[in-house]
Amino acid sequence: MTTVKQFFNDYINPKRMLEGKRAYREMMARVDALPEDYRFVFKKIQDYMWKFASGNGYDMIEVQEGLVSLFEEGAAEGKSVLDITGEDVSGFADELMKEVVTYTEQWSDNLNADIAKKLG
Repeated sequence: MTTVKQFFNDYINPKRMLEGKRAYREMMARVDALPEDYRFVFKKIQDYMWKFASGNGYDMIEVQEGLVSLFEEGAAEGKSVLDITGEDVSGFADELMKEVVTYTEQWSDNLNADIAKKLG
């Protein structure tokens, strides 16, 4: 459960918000420097991931920064972006999101809690 202090630190902390925006802009500049196919796939994965993001999103940014690094390495080695992700790009993205809190996890937890409360 989130405390009031945690809430303000995560959501209404101007310093952290500015740092987050700066980090995001820097990450997107790195994305813009990638070859076109890598940029396309990154942005599609990013859009997909944000559909499921929960909380303050900082953990999602960390995952996406790791993805940019992975794509930079692949591009530098001359690999195709699908050599990195495989043909099942959504499955690849799902694997990346295993470390972050998503709405689907919250929905699952809420469903189980509601059933346990009623039938418990």
